[in-house]
Amino acid sequence: MVLDSMSGSVIYSAIDLTDGFYQILMRESDIPLTAVSTPSGMLWEWLVMPQGLKNAPATFNRMVSHMFRPLRDFAPSYFDDIFVHSRAEGDLSAVEVHVRHLRQVFQVMRENKLYANLKKCVFCAPEIPV
Repeated sequence: MVLDSMSGSVIYSAIDLTDGFYQILMRESDIPLTAVSTPSGMLWEWLVMPQGLKNAPATFNRMVSHMFRPLRDFAPSYFDDIFVHSRAEGDLSAVEVHVRHLRQVFQVMRENKLYANLKKCVFCAPEIPV
């Protein structure tokens, strides 16, 4: 589905969200379920969703999909990746449209305190690895 929606576009960006699971708070009632005992006898509980929980990937994917749903026509998401794709519209070039799309994606990220791993991002490219 992600690939189908990108056909016909001429400029692409791929944004990799970093530490995604750690951006999801645990329900207070579930915090004790994450407890681990250290060799020194201390008890640690996760306040955010740790990696390794059975439902962590699905929960994170659902959260990201919900946040970016209004932008899904040009910025579909797949787990911790957001694929932005654009083509010319009316009097605007593909680059101008793409910059507008990126601004909208960055606004959603800013509002939800989502961060990108810049080393794994690709911006304004004629093609991206999917």
